[in-house]
Amino acid sequence: MTWSRFKTHYYTDSKLGLSLDISRMLFPDGYLESMAPRLQQAFAAMAELEKGSVANPDENRMVGHYWLRAPELAPTREISEAISSTLAAIKGFAAKVHRGEIAGPAGKFREILVVGIGGSALGPQFVSHALGRQKSRRDKMGVHFFDNTDPDGMDYVLKELGRRLQSTLVIVISKSGGTVETRNGQLEAAAAFKAAGLHYPRHFVAVTGANSKLDRTAAAEGWLARFPMWDWVGGRTSELCAVGLLPAALQGINIEQLLAGAAAMDVVTRRPSVRDNPAALLALMWHWATDGRGTKDMVVLPYKDRLLLFSRYLQQLVMESLGKELDLQGRVVNQGLSVYGNKGSTDQHAYVQQLREGVDNFFVTFIEVLRDRPTISMEIEAGGITSGDYLQGFLLGTRDALTEKNRPSVTITVPDVSPRTIGMLIALYERVVGLYASLIGINPYHQPGVEAGKKAAGGVITLRRLIVESLRAVPGRTFTAEALAAHLDRTDQTELVFKVLEHLAANPDSGVVKQSCKPWFDSNYSYGR
Repeated sequence: MTWSRFKTHYYTDSKLGLSLDISRMLFPDGYLESMAPRLQQAFAAMAELEKGSVANPDENRMVGHYWLRAPELAPTREISEAISSTLAAIKGFAAKVHRGEIAGPAGKFREILVVGIGGSALGPQFVSHALGRQKSRRDKMGVHFFDNTDPDGMDYVLKELGRRLQSTLVIVISKSGGTVETRNGQLEAAAAFKAAGLHYPRHFVAVTGANSKLDRTAAAEGWLARFPMWDWVGGRTSELCAVGLLPAALQGINIEQLLAGAAAMDVVTRRPSVRDNPAALLALMWHWATDGRGTKDMVVLPYKDRLLLFSRYLQQLVMESLGKELDLQGRVVNQGLSVYGNKGSTDQHAYVQQLREGVDNFFVTFIEVLRDRPTISMEIEAGGITSGDYLQGFLLGTRDALTEKNRPSVTITVPDVSPRTIGMLIALYERVVGLYASLIGINPYHQPGVEAGKKAAGGVITLRRLIVESLRAVPGRTFTAEALAAHLDRTDQTELVFKVLEHLAANPDSGVVKQSCKPWFDSNYSYGR
């Protein structure tokens, strides 16, 4: 890349604290200007969104995560006051917990167990990992997660907590209150407290929608507190409401700075000038790299250990938002943008070889953090060379190695990993997703595919019940998977019957026993034999 092209396509805003280099994306001269009319339409759509237009016709609701860091912009006084009062309640609750005014039967709470999935876990995990355990600030509370319905995974976390369970505060997060993975985690956590002789409602807090099943349960059982989730905040954009702010505040993270960083980024990314708007520039780079069709993947490489989970967070934000079968006109388009990532310089020893010389099906987003650590680094080589100098060397070297092979990349540079910077990055990508969705003509604020998966999972559970009931009705009688499927009049689901039987037989609490045979499909299953 030439210095001249770099000067032309390097965006920097010293006041904001962010720089963006798109010069290595290989787009031709005039591309930005040619896309300006379409971006103006995207800006207009975004402006209507922020004013409160119905953005999700499936659920007839607004999309207002931008109001979370600027309540004065909310379309109604009620919403504005709800945001402000909830923020005050979060800070007040955290302060009382830290002072021991809100405590468990065994004394002060010192650990947090967050029970959630998807956006109710990915954002809090990212922020906790990025901003926790800092040398300059000791965490007020440790943070742990139930983020799946994997029993062994929950046992792992409970083993890690051990006797500290008695000083653990549990935050159960589910907007609908009906998310089964979260409900399962809630029940498993409650059972663990009961087994330890602890009254779990004295430890539990709910973050949920008003009058949801979870909300009613928390009220009836007398949980410590309830915080709202609003229908105009989607799960993947919920980090800056109670979902993410409550765990962060309890951990001791400065949530005001998180919100301030997001608000500052929102101001900049509302600019109608393409070259002065980093979100618009990134949206255009996504469009150029993928032909506006998701033809290439986005590889996210943050050269900072604290940003390891950023790619996981972006996977949901980007892929759930953009992965759509239909466009706004109802035409089949099968849109999307795949995201994966690692961290530098770990990736030097993982998949950079393929990125440089293998299949050309990606573009890279490098994230550079200028400050190595809050204190002075030791010299590891003569001339004042530090470990951080090598980290930057690997980033810049990898970038050049890819450019030599015409592999495109963008580079985002931030000054540090601080609450303000993390808030900025969250807001930046939320805006990019919205603008890019407008460019390709899809609705990024609904997720019918996720709902379809939930319905299919429910069907499997129904079949499981039927299988166990049928086997239990004839104890000792053996069936092959085929025979049982026929017995149930489910021959079109024989494979599912087999898979469920295998899982049941692997878990002795089910009561189902397997007798292995050859060939494998002649194996027999029975109840209680």
